[in-house]
Formats: sequence, C-alpha cells, structure tokens
Amino acid sequence: MEPVYLGIDLGTQSVKAMAVTTSGRVAASSSAPLTSTRNGIRHEQNAEDWWNAVCASCSAVTRQVDGAPILGIAVDATSGTIVVTDSQLRPCGPALMYDDARALAEVDEVNRIGDSVWQQMSYRMQPSWALPKIVWLSRQGSLSPNQRILHQNDFINARLAGEPLPTDSSNALKTGYHQLEDRWPDDVFNTLGIDSEFLPKVVRPGVRIGVTRRRAIQETGIPAGTPIYAGMTDGCASQIASGAVSPGSWSSVIGTTLVLKGVTPNLLHDPHGVIYSHRSADGMWLPGGASNIGAGIIAKEFKAKELPRLNQSAAAAEEPTGIVMYPLSGRGERFPFSNSDATCFALGQFDSDEMKYRAILEGIACTERLCVDVMVAGGAPREGDFFISGGATKSEAFNQIRADVLCRPLIVPSVTEAAFGMAVLAASSADSLHQAAKRMVHVEKIIEPTGQSSMYLEQYQKFVKELKQRGWLDPALACAAIKGVTPEGVTK
Repeated sequence: MEPVYLGIDLGTQSVKAMAVTTSGRVAASSSAPLTSTRNGIRHEQNAEDWWNAVCASCSAVTRQVDGAPILGIAVDATSGTIVVTDSQLRPCGPALMYDDARALAEVDEVNRIGDSVWQQMSYRMQPSWALPKIVWLSRQGSLSPNQRILHQNDFINARLAGEPLPTDSSNALKTGYHQLEDRWPDDVFNTLGIDSEFLPKVVRPGVRIGVTRRRAIQETGIPAGTPIYAGMTDGCASQIASGAVSPGSWSSVIGTTLVLKGVTPNLLHDPHGVIYSHRSADGMWLPGGASNIGAGIIAKEFKAKELPRLNQSAAAAEEPTGIVMYPLSGRGERFPFSNSDATCFALGQFDSDEMKYRAILEGIACTERLCVDVMVAGGAPREGDFFISGGATKSEAFNQIRADVLCRPLIVPSVTEAAFGMAVLAASSADSLHQAAKRMVHVEKIIEPTGQSSMYLEQYQKFVKELKQRGWLDPALACAAIKGVTPEGVTK
C-alpha cells in the first residue's frame, strides 16, 4: 500500500479525518458529527466529544487504507477555542468555542494592558479571542493550580500522545503569543493575573512535537510511534489545501461569508485593525480578513430551487448591471472595513429577480476586489496565483464575474478541505511546505477573465467611491483602490 499522511480537521459541526498519499491522492476520508450548546453569546462543546469523534473518524480511515504506512499526522482547530483540563488531561468544564463572546467585560482591559504588543502584531483582541476568555475564566474562579489551558487541537494531540505536547503558533495567536519574538508576553499575562505556566510551549506549524502512544491503535487505528506534527487553525489549513503557500499567492473562500488570505514575506501593519496575520510553517506571514459579505444574502433573498435559473440568466448577460451594491445580509461589517452600522444598499433599480441576483454577485465580487486592494495598500504584493474555494465556486457565472472584476485568472483546486491541508502540512516535514503543496495540490480548472473586465472596473470605481462617500471606507484606502486600476481597466 502507498504511504499516507493523515490530516484531521476539528470543525464546529464535525471532525473529519483524511488519508492522503505523497502525490496528493485522497486514499480515504471519514467524518463524525459534533454538537454544540449555544445560548446568546455563549457557545460550548464537550471536549470528550472531540476525542470520540476523532477516534471514530480515524478508525474508519485506517480501516479503509488497510495497513498503509501512516507517515505523520497534523491536526487543525477552530481558532480561539480553548478547554481547561486537569493534570491527567481530563476536561474540567466545557470548552469555550471560537465565537463564545462572554469576555466582553475583559477585552478592553486586555487591549489596554497589552496595547504595545498588539500594536507590534498589528491587531486588537476581540471578546471571542482566547486570551480575553482565559481572563474571564480566571475571574470566574475556573482556574486553579495543576490545571492546563489547551487549544482545541492541543487536547487531541495530547490524547494521541498520552502526554501534553507543544502548541502551534497559529492557534496561539489569539492567546496573545508574540509571533515576532516567539514568546508568550509574560509581562502582559502577569498584569492580567494569568500564569503562563497554565499554557503550553509553542513551536512553528509543521514541527514534529511527539508520537502516538501505544493505546492509539486500539482507539483510533493509528499505529503507535506515528509522528505528530504541530498543526494550524482551520482557516490556515484550508489555505494550505488551496495551494496558496508561496509569497504573492492568494486564497479566497466564499461560503456564507468571504475569507481572504494572502502570503507575504513580512508582517503587514494595518492601522485600521481589519487584517491580522498568522505565521506559516516556513516563516512566511499569512495576512487575512473575514467579511460578512457572502452567499448568506442569496439564501435570504432566493429559494434554492431558483438558483439554477438565476445562474443561467447571469451567465447569459452580455454586460454588468451597472448597479452599485453592498450586499450585506445583516448589520455590521468587519473587512475590508470595520463599521458596526453598515447595512445593505443598492444604487439603481432591479427590473427583475435575475437582475437583482446578478447585482448581488457583482457586489460580492467588488467586495472581494476591495479586500485585495486593502491588503495591497498594507504592503501585500498584488500579483500572484489566486485560488478560490467554497460553495460559491459551484456557480460558473459567479466564477466568471469574479475573474472579470479581479482582472486575473482564478484557480479552482481539486480538494479544498482543511483536513487535506493538514495532510499537506504533515508531508512538509519531508522537505518544505512549498514542495509538499507542489506535489500534492492539483488544479481542477482555471477561469480566465474576459473582455468585460473594463466595464466591471468602471463599476468597481463607483463602488469604492460610494463606500468612501458613506464614511465607511477610509479616504486613503479608497484612493489606493481606485489607483489600482489603470484607464485601460488592467490592474497595475
């Protein structure tokens, strides 16, 4: 049997395990469901459920590969999810999930005390980030000596190895890890009353951190002694799966929302606080941001059975609608600008549902372009391979609109799941992340821009000017975005 790497994705609704060969063929995959407890800003899961789901999915995968050598494992996690355990790695309470925002009262203090560090890292803490939640737990009396604070994938790695292992700097980002100086900010922690002894040591993603214990084969089917490599967050895992690992490359995922990530040799400094950067296995920076724009408004405005007809009509259109639209499905935006009061607007009249649908697609594409322009204004290189994934890629009409608005070819990878990205990360131990991705990530198709790009860019300029006029977009960013388009409609 051909050797495989095992990638494990700890999602919100399920755990997925995937065995991938060194050439990038998916040899086996399996998933197991997870359940959450939600109540307002509260979101919890039982960490034992994570382990049970890992055991179920990995057991199914190892049966499918039937004795193929497993060369290594890497595990991703939802960003900012933490659990407190005792010295025996047993949960002391429910895990606080990535979007649990009960630390509202603590986040201002965390930002004030750690301001100089967060400025160096070019971000500000948010209530759902791990460090404010740790402060909240401490003040609730939920931390005591001999306990540990683990990120979601730390818990699984520890169970696989039978002992605590180092965490990765990607998941440690929202816990306050200083990625420029490779250390926990002990002075900040001390002022906040947090002992860094509660937290694991930190290594870069892709570093070998341990091996699976003897009991692992009984519980998961994974042979004892299998190397475990430090993972990343689920968003970074998806970026690796797309193939966007070289400087200048981009990964854009449009599902319910839009997530854009790039690759840069240096840390981007964003005075507006809408971009934050992870550190990759090879030391590159992965700047990114998440917009509230996405397919959510399509589900809100149209029935699923209408979409084939609407997509067919959008594909047949010979020119843009000319309607400037910011298609938010709710209130508030976080990227490419931050404005808690932003809402959907459209300048122009819809003559039909078909026109409204296409205007929404154009508005999402313009937002995607602006996200790129904001990153470029912060110092990211514009040119480079542009990979797209997410549910939106199922619409050929939308793919073409995006290529025309961005004025660049769009690459759709064959496999884009986070578990695949973790298999690639584990495989990078053999040489480098760049080489592993080159071997394992394959292209399904490429969408080239058409002659409509110049018309779309005229509409894009109006889009940017309207956002500036409303006071949502900083004038300097608006100017940079508009200057990124030449009179001929080609990006500089």
